[in-house]
Amino acid sequence: MIKFILKRIFSGFTVLFGVTILVFVLFKLMPDPARLTMGQRADVASVEAIRKAEYLDKSIPEQFLYYLNDLSVVSVYEDTPENQKEYRFSKLFNIGEKNAVVMKAPYLRRSYQTKRRVTEILSTALPTTAILAFAAITIATILGVFFGIIAAIKQFSWMDNSILVTTVLGISQPSYFSGVILGLLFGYLLSDYTGLSHTGSLFELSDLGDEVFQPKNLILPALALGIRPIAIITQLTRGSMIEVMSQDYIRTAKAKGVSYFSVLKKHALRNALNPVITAVSGWFAALLAGAFFIEIIFDIKGLGFETIKALQNLDFPVVMGSVIFTAAVFITVNIFVDVLYGILDPRVSNK
Repeated sequence: MIKFILKRIFSGFTVLFGVTILVFVLFKLMPDPARLTMGQRADVASVEAIRKAEYLDKSIPEQFLYYLNDLSVVSVYEDTPENQKEYRFSKLFNIGEKNAVVMKAPYLRRSYQTKRRVTEILSTALPTTAILAFAAITIATILGVFFGIIAAIKQFSWMDNSILVTTVLGISQPSYFSGVILGLLFGYLLSDYTGLSHTGSLFELSDLGDEVFQPKNLILPALALGIRPIAIITQLTRGSMIEVMSQDYIRTAKAKGVSYFSVLKKHALRNALNPVITAVSGWFAALLAGAFFIEIIFDIKGLGFETIKALQNLDFPVVMGSVIFTAAVFITVNIFVDVLYGILDPRVSNK
């Protein structure tokens, strides 16, 4: 198992390194960051100072090494009060007279527009996106397992056929399309009856100036984001239940006089949910990425909203940091899912 986990971690770091290279290459194809930061009317001295601070006066390979040094938890910096304040590191040991090996959180640099640290921007926006993704996967799990069980119990009936047709439609529709339809129908045309709004932040300021959570603003975006997972979990649950219900130990339990509900609850459902659990874990990371478009449609100030806004303003540090952070979350969750699946099925970890 340890060898299996280490192999997955190494694969994850390899993928993350590839994502970092891709993001950096795309960044180098964009306009001069110094001009974006200072404006087109900036004097030459100011532009050169920015280029030096961002290592843009170095060769491209050197710039990439500096960027990796900023991203790394263990890095090498000149041991000065200015660097200590900027990078917030803890010194491990000195190298030579000026440099030191330090430990710090990944440094994603600063926004061109607001001068704020990218990590602060992302950490502020992340809770909103995480709440949205968690709500979507919760709705998808509850409804998907429920409809999957109904379809399996009523196999080949009109209920089973209706659920299968609906899930095919759900899988084929992108989340942003579902978001537009749900927002237009329930948040605009029928808003007087539903009490829901097409736009609205998850956290709004009260009269006292405190941020108050608004659950009703979560319903439509969470449902729009969860439609595809609902369809997939439904089909997965149905297939697993049908397979488990055909096993010999299920027939033996029925022959012993165990009630149908007990067989379904204690034997069939427990064994059928193993692949569903791994699917749900994997979908959570995917929903974090899928929330980008939903946040724009419903005007939710989350990670996706900040990324799209930064992209419109050519604020590349925020865009690069968001892409790398999202990739890291996706990879981490997938490693967790692989390990969980290896625990549930030892044959996987022995390969």
